[in-house]
Order: sequence, then structure tokens, then C-alpha cells
Amino acid sequence: MKKEVLVVDDYLNRIINFAIEYAPKLIGGILVLFVGLWVIKFITKTVGKSLTKSSVDQSLVPFLKSITNIVLKALLAITVMGMIGIEMTSFVAIIGAAGLAVGLALSGTLQNFAGGVVILILKPFKIGDFIEAQGFSGTVKEINIFSTLLNTPDKKLVIIPNGPLSTGALINYSAEPLRRVDWTFGIAYGDDVENFKTAINQFISEDTRILKDPAPFLGLSELADSSVNFAIRCWVDSADYWAVFFEMNEKVYTRFPDYNLNIPFPQMDVHVQKQ
Repeated sequence: MKKEVLVVDDYLNRIINFAIEYAPKLIGGILVLFVGLWVIKFITKTVGKSLTKSSVDQSLVPFLKSITNIVLKALLAITVMGMIGIEMTSFVAIIGAAGLAVGLALSGTLQNFAGGVVILILKPFKIGDFIEAQGFSGTVKEINIFSTLLNTPDKKLVIIPNGPLSTGALINYSAEPLRRVDWTFGIAYGDDVENFKTAINQFISEDTRILKDPAPFLGLSELADSSVNFAIRCWVDSADYWAVFFEMNEKVYTRFPDYNLNIPFPQMDVHVQKQ
């Protein structure tokens, strides 16, 4: 009986000594954790407001806020564990091994993360740009760290992973302030070429969105099987591209007859010989 009492007393003494030794460290660690989380939240919010007011590209703001938050929380976790008395050498080794395993399992995700970093740093496009990539085209709605969101012209939301987006071919239609509009219009053989030039020059002069400099171009591009084809090239502001393109097509279709011009269609002459 006395032996059992001694064993219980021994365990109680150990628990009391452990509590006396580690309780202050544990309480201090918990206090530092709560205060640190509040400070990190305040710092992250302040950084976000500062970046929003600065000249930094707004697509970088969420990424920089996330990185700041993650780094500060990692430093806080290391500080708290050190205060509690956890051996950091072993902990770092465990974290390293776990990080390697997670990295192998999430290689595709890490590739997308790296792609997001590349996009946000090199900025091949920004929010609001109209781009074509990975078989999709649309306006950039959002640039996240793992993916980019596009709004297509028919209002579909396309989510493209940043990994292939950062390494594949990409067309940014909004990168330059001007775009060239190209048309190919054909007239029938026998139609008056001067009438055609007069009509096209009239249509161009009527549209104030078509720029005078660079000057519009008109030239005979092909003597086709059923038509004489002309190439017309004009420069416009990028935002006016599609409106100018469609309206010129409509003018050609509705007003060519006013200039005695015919829109040709494929024809075939058949000659029948009598024996």
C-alpha cells in the first residue's frame, strides 16, 4: 500500500514540477500567439491599403498581401514553438521531410503557383485586358496565385491554371493602344475599279473612329476565280476594333449597289459541244 502511495506521489511531483517549469512558457507562448495574430492581421491590412493607394499594379495586391501574411505567420509559429521549448532542429527536419512529400504530391499545384508568381512579376497582361491563350479568349477578370479568370464575350467564366498560361503562347489584344482592322472585299469582273475605290474611301472618311495616321491602305490583293479581291487596312483605337469592323461590312453590303458594284459569288461556265 505504501509503495502505491509513493508511486502516486512521485507522479504528482513530476506533474507539479512539469507544470511549474512549463506553465509560464506555455502561457507566454499562448499570449504571444494571440497578440502576434492580431498584429499580423493589422500589418496585412495596412500593407493592403498602402499598396492599393500606391502605383503598384492592382493585380499584385492580393498576392503580396497573401505572401506577407504567410511569412509573418510562419515566423510567429517558429517563435511560439521556441518559447514553449520545442527543439527546433528536429522540427525543421520533420517540416523539411513533410514539405518534400507534399511538394511531390502537389507538383502541378506548385507549378501553377510558380506560374502565378511569373505572371504577377512579368505582367504579360493585367486585369481588363482581352487575351487569347490555351484555346480560350476573353477579358481578364481576376489574376489569382494559382489561376487566372477570363470572362468570354458571351459571358462564360473560364478558369485557366497559371502554370501552362505562363509558359504557353499568349496573345494580348489590349497591350497596344491601336489595332489594325483588315478586310478583303471582292467585286465582280467587269465592275469599275475607280467606283470601288471611291466607295471604300467614302466609307472610311465617314467613320471618325478610323485614324488618319497611320493612313488607311487599299490595294488589289488577288484575281480570284469569281472575283477581283481588294485588301483594305485601317487603324483604330483597340476599343473600337469590332464596332468598326462590323459596320464597314454592313456598309459594303447595303451601299455597293449605289456605286454600280456587285458582290460576286462563285460561278462556273459550262460549254456544251454538239457532235
